[in-house]
Amino acid sequence: METSTTYIGTNKLITGIVFGVITFWLFAQAMVNVVPAVQSDLGITYGTLNIAISLTALFSGLFIVAAGGIADKIGRKKITYVGLVLSVIGSLCLVFAQGATLLIIGRVIQGISAACIMPATIALMKAYFEGKERQRALSYWSIGSWGGSGVCSFAGGAIATYLGWKWIFIFSIVFALLAMWLIKDTPESKVEGNGAFKFDYSGLAIFAVTMIALNVVITFGSDLGWTSPITIILAIVTIVGAIVFFRVEKGKKIALIDFNLFKNKPYAGATYSNFLLNAIAGTLVVANTYVQIGRGFTAFQSGMLSIGYLIVVLAMIRVGEKILQRVGAKAPMVWGTIITTVGVGLMGLTFLPGFSYTIAVFVGFVLFGLGLGIYATPSTDTSVSNSPSDKVGEAAGVYKMASSLGSAIGVAISATVYSSVAATGNIEMAASVGIIVNVIFGILSLISIVIMVPNDAGKPIEVNTKNAFRMPKKATN
Repeated sequence: METSTTYIGTNKLITGIVFGVITFWLFAQAMVNVVPAVQSDLGITYGTLNIAISLTALFSGLFIVAAGGIADKIGRKKITYVGLVLSVIGSLCLVFAQGATLLIIGRVIQGISAACIMPATIALMKAYFEGKERQRALSYWSIGSWGGSGVCSFAGGAIATYLGWKWIFIFSIVFALLAMWLIKDTPESKVEGNGAFKFDYSGLAIFAVTMIALNVVITFGSDLGWTSPITIILAIVTIVGAIVFFRVEKGKKIALIDFNLFKNKPYAGATYSNFLLNAIAGTLVVANTYVQIGRGFTAFQSGMLSIGYLIVVLAMIRVGEKILQRVGAKAPMVWGTIITTVGVGLMGLTFLPGFSYTIAVFVGFVLFGLGLGIYATPSTDTSVSNSPSDKVGEAAGVYKMASSLGSAIGVAISATVYSSVAATGNIEMAASVGIIVNVIFGILSLISIVIMVPNDAGKPIEVNTKNAFRMPKKATN
């Protein structure tokens, strides 16, 4: 049961949430673009810096579901504030870093910050907006999330070039403080509890071990060697951990992840397709690596090839919202996935000569952004509107974890395929095969939408306590 209030979400709340989401991208995406500057300034090895960069994604993935579930129980605004405070602390660690210690501590804190901010802000969107207003709010959330990755990538490079890389995190602090001020008048939203707060600590422990093993395999598998004893042991730990986690959690009353969420086919379809469409991120690694090594592009030139993606994805997110309101979620999710997959396929046409391939890649990136922009809001709205009101934070955490895992796994698989084929000396073939892997991800995402998302998706339904579906009563949360 939800706490009740007559409060209705405002543009001020939306702006505050978007600023909060942008703080995540400022410290997540921008860091990737300033590696040489950070390495030179702090005097650390590339391996240490790579670990520091990966720690944010690792700790975000570890705690995002738990943070979403806790937000449902103790307060979504409260957990958003916790995330923003941690964002400030983590950014300060980086601003004052003189070596590896504060850098690593700051990145860990930033990962936990992201785990709090992402699901809690989605839950606030559902709590205080309904119908078309909720879809509009989620569009802006998507602009902060999907568009934020591109904006912060370019902004981070510009800030690092003209002001110094630490200024990125000063700006991140400013955005976090602004977000806290903008949402300060928002009432708390949480589930009314009966008795003392309970949490699934054993489930979190099993999940943490499994996720750490998986992330180490994904991030460092190529360095350790995919057939090395350490990689094989970690892969076994991941598989066994996942099986144990599923079996232990399935029978619990207080569980870290309620697997009954996936009995709701629209929610499951949105989450699976989100995982698979994020796996297409491997295209970015393969295409950018190939145009630099195989076609002689500079890093700046390869970056400019994707500027069309940035512009189009920002422009199309609101369009996806309007399509959702007219025809429901399934059509824009299907067409968005098809357009994205076609765009990725164009980048695999490495047999094209010189300028022709450059055009193919540029158009491919534009279609990539066009498809994702159309897909973003309908997918997020489908997951949110099909989440039970007392578990929306947890459900949002699972949905966002699918994004992170999909991206990490997609990049790892694509990079491994590319490097394996490139070892034979055929760079063009390596790029084509690496990108074909991502086309397969797109096709699988499309299949999950077609099979699991109904034509009338977009109408909010809930799971009651007996796991039966019903139309909810109109009420403020």
